[in-house]
Order: sequence, then structure tokens, then C-alpha cells
Amino acid sequence: MKVKFLFIPLVLLAACKQKVTETTIVEKPLPLIQGTWKLVSAVTITKGDSVFTYPVKGQKQEMIKVINADHFAFFKHDLKDGSKPVFDSGAGTYVFEADNYTENLQYCNYREWENHTFNFKVTFKGDTLVQKGIEKIDSLKIDHVIVETYIKVKK
Repeated sequence: MKVKFLFIPLVLLAACKQKVTETTIVEKPLPLIQGTWKLVSAVTITKGDSVFTYPVKGQKQEMIKVINADHFAFFKHDLKDGSKPVFDSGAGTYVFEADNYTENLQYCNYREWENHTFNFKVTFKGDTLVQKGIEKIDSLKIDHVIVETYIKVKK
């Protein structure tokens, strides 16, 4: 008799045990624009005249742009020891839809550039990003097209 009373609670406990299920986490690939990008060339076009603005002739510099899910930042610095230091930086939020990339520049070491929005068209080919758009700031009399070419930095 005692065995029956012990057996019934054990059966009930076994029946109440929850099943353990495996959960598979599927990571979505990041949008193409996210990552760290190294600038390889930049051209400024003003009233039809093109000027290569990067790389700067006679200077050793490097510039990267880092883009995450909702912010971007760029940093440029000189690579030559003993020269006059060069450092430019800026950051802010962005919106990326299809081939439209819009930067809202919130921080910049050139303060007069802060709180401006710049619209670009972007194209991707392999590990290369080309960004083309208008930089226009009336108060600084800036109105030109820029074309920047970046290569994605590998991990």
C-alpha cells in the first residue's frame, strides 16, 4: 500500500515537468553601411571644377568613418611624427534608406559645421563605399559636391 502512495506522487511530478526546448538565435546581417571605413580618396566639385582633397599632397594622413546602428563618427589625423598635428573629427546621427544616406552632424571640431544636415547617395561595390552629395552651409559660403571613396576595414 505504501508503494502505491509513493508511486502516484512520482508519476504526477514527472507529468508536470516542463519540456526543455532549444532556442535558436538567428543573427541578421548588418546593413552594408555599418562598419569601419577608411577614406581612400575625396574630390570636391565647385562650379564644375574638381579638386582632389584627399589624400593631401605632401602630407601623410589617415581618415576613418565608423558607422553603427544609428550614429556615425569620423576621425582624421596625421601620420608623420614631428609635424604640425592634424586632427579633424565629427559625429552625429544618420538615416540610411535604400541608397540615401543623411548625416546630421552634431559634433565637429569646426563648430560652425555643427547642427547641419548633409544628404548623400551611396553605392557599394564589394568592400568599397562611394558617398556623393552636396555640402551647403550658407553662413560659410560653402556650396559644393563631394565624392568620397571608402574601403571597409577588415576585423
